[in-house]
Amino acid sequence: MAQIHIQYFAQLKDQANKLEEVLDLKTKTTAGELYETLSAQYGFSLKQNEIRVAINDRFSKMDDVLLDDSKVVFIPPVSGG
Repeated sequence: MAQIHIQYFAQLKDQANKLEEVLDLKTKTTAGELYETLSAQYGFSLKQNEIRVAINDRFSKMDDVLLDDSKVVFIPPVSGG
């Protein structure tokens, strides 16, 4: 089992209605699988290919496996103005 720390920003924060949370994962999970689970739970409007993921403060790939005590940040596109 792995405990994962997740942070949300911008529209993902608004859609999840929270800034962060801690989840206990019972099986080996990739960042992409986690995003799909959270997207179904919170109704994220962005598809997986529209966001970036950082694991432990490093840009990562969606197929990277999450380890115990990983810090995951899903980063939506940034728009300027």
